[in-house]
Amino acid sequence: MTSAAASSPADNFSRVPPRTADFTETWASLSPGVDHIMTNLDGLSFPDFTNLYTAVYNFVTVGAGHHAAAPANALGSDLYHKLTEYFTTHFVPMKQAAASLQDEELLRYYAAEWTRYTTGANYLNRPFAYLNRHWVRRERDEGKRTFTRSTRQWKSQFFVHIQKDNAKLAGAVLRLIERQRNGDVIDQGLVKKVVLSFVSLGLDNTDPNKECLDVYKEHFETPFIQATELYYKTESEVFLAENTVSEYLKKAEAWLREEEDRVERYLHTKTRKELIAKCEDVLIRQHAQLQDSFQKLLDDGQDEDIQRVCALLARIPDGLEPFRKRFEGDVTQAGLSAVSKIAGEGAVIDSLDLKVYVDALLEVHHENSETVMRSLDNACREFVNRNGVTGSSSTKSAQLIARHADMLLRKTNKMAEEDLEHALNRIMTLFKYLEDKDVFQTFYTTQLSKRLIHSVSVSDEAEASMISKLEEACGFEYAYKLQRMFTDVGLSKDLTDAFKQSTEQNHGDMEIDFSIMVLGTNFWPLNPPNHDFAIPVEIISTYERFQKYYQSKHSGRKLTWLWNYSKNELRANYLNQKYILMTSASQMSVLLQYNRHDTLSMDELVAATSISQDILSRVLALLVKAKILINDEQDQYDLNPGYKSKKIRVNLNQPLKAEVKAESSDILKSVDEDRKFVIQATIVRIMKTRQTMKNQALIQEVVSQISQRFAPKIPDIKKAIETLLEKEYMERVDGQKDTFAYVA
Repeated sequence: MTSAAASSPADNFSRVPPRTADFTETWASLSPGVDHIMTNLDGLSFPDFTNLYTAVYNFVTVGAGHHAAAPANALGSDLYHKLTEYFTTHFVPMKQAAASLQDEELLRYYAAEWTRYTTGANYLNRPFAYLNRHWVRRERDEGKRTFTRSTRQWKSQFFVHIQKDNAKLAGAVLRLIERQRNGDVIDQGLVKKVVLSFVSLGLDNTDPNKECLDVYKEHFETPFIQATELYYKTESEVFLAENTVSEYLKKAEAWLREEEDRVERYLHTKTRKELIAKCEDVLIRQHAQLQDSFQKLLDDGQDEDIQRVCALLARIPDGLEPFRKRFEGDVTQAGLSAVSKIAGEGAVIDSLDLKVYVDALLEVHHENSETVMRSLDNACREFVNRNGVTGSSSTKSAQLIARHADMLLRKTNKMAEEDLEHALNRIMTLFKYLEDKDVFQTFYTTQLSKRLIHSVSVSDEAEASMISKLEEACGFEYAYKLQRMFTDVGLSKDLTDAFKQSTEQNHGDMEIDFSIMVLGTNFWPLNPPNHDFAIPVEIISTYERFQKYYQSKHSGRKLTWLWNYSKNELRANYLNQKYILMTSASQMSVLLQYNRHDTLSMDELVAATSISQDILSRVLALLVKAKILINDEQDQYDLNPGYKSKKIRVNLNQPLKAEVKAESSDILKSVDEDRKFVIQATIVRIMKTRQTMKNQALIQEVVSQISQRFAPKIPDIKKAIETLLEKEYMERVDGQKDTFAYVA
């Protein structure tokens, strides 16, 4: 490595070898550059890269013409074989260095060399790009042996070499993880880098770009799961021997949380299922003491421990079944005993105080339902927010449930009224367990706005019922915007009727059937169009009349026209069948141009509509697909005189899949932004009340106040505190560590 760094590769291949150079001369020119790339992280200068690329290109293309016995595919094979020989030599000093290293030193050396090697291999692809594009592809197509990629070279010549020594590399990783389990602080980034290299070394022979976990599973995951089982089997037995069951329950919960966190920090996500299942088996199923302790916990009234043991046993199949039977018997006996106390021996039913009797029954129910329901709530909260569909994202479930609610509340749903109400109640059962209720609120609000704008709600009564349920669950503020949206819709209907009446009195019958919705900016999750829009002449007079009418009624207000949400119906008068075309504003603007022209170019349509060419091309593509327009010549669009459809009313206003995806992404971004302000506002409110608070107490109070809306992350709270310090809403107290004071 030192000798390679002593001279620039440009000294060795500043001249490209002659186009007729043979293999020996070509490789003599290439090898210094290859060595420089593989031993230096700074890559090549542009002239050096050009020389290397040209040498490879000339040898494979021109060389084939000068070596009749060696066609291009054979020459390509020669180059790749030479590269393989180079890698073999390249790994020799690395093997020697690794042989003398152990544990963390070995991991650091391995990670550093992996970074150097993969960076060099990526650089090396560039000057050999022509060979990769043509020779490698041809070899693959013909079913012959292809170039052994750089990762395979690393795996076969270096990785496997280290692993043969009693799984030396994987063993070093496992010992480092065990140190962390024992409480030591380790370099998690180092573990992640080494573990991810195991993943990268798995290659699918049929598809090189497809992730293959064979190496990861064989060399790391399998021994890791085995080591985990052995570790927790020993630790759990020792802990139970020295501590109470109550303490063990807390410890088992902590261990399970640690392993969940471990997956997030440096393991492959597909390890999670098997790892957690193994931990649950060792920490819960294999300890009969947990089930045996249930009766004592019930007798002692240790509700928190009962919740813990129920939550733990709920994680394993049929784990709660013995508890259920035992608990059922205990509650039955408790109920019988309570009734016996108030009735006495041989009591006469007619003389029994019915209120006392009912109260006694309810008291037993109340005492035991709280114990069981808290455990049920904890278990449900976990699987509702994090499951096989959502992965580790707690926002996904909120999105899916909000979308299901949208489906239920659309006209397309043909449920009976009673069934719909039952379905909405089921939604609310799940809603109770959502951690990110603000995500549900934002998605639900967006979908409600669409139902109201496009008049596709199943009924006003069903919408009002759902809003009432949300208000009951989360308070007036949570549902306030939803209620205001309904108010705006009602006012808009009255406004449309009044405008039509005024127009008929002053101008006679309206030229077009027109309805308007005036919506409050603060309540509707709507954005103005992100492109220009020229109002078609056919509707300009109605547009101007409404502008004047509205300003006469509300002089201080400004209207922002949301053409991107409008719906339009056009009648195709040029055909024998008078089709009704339901369109977006952009589609309407395009089609109305054909009132004056039979054919228009892309440039003419851009000029007439003011819509950008990028958006207009998508609009035109949809109209061509629907066969309303014909696009036989490039950038030329003709009205189709022979258009036919089985339906009289043709819906052309279909959202693009890309737009739907972008909308979901935008909603989540807006949620993140709103959360920043919610956290900041909560901190200011708390500090205004308390005046001074320590950092940890403030964080706990913020979590307590916001957790009903969403689960705030500690780093986000700390960032909000720093922001408020910069804005001088609060300040640090001199002489007191981690204490803040409110600035009035």
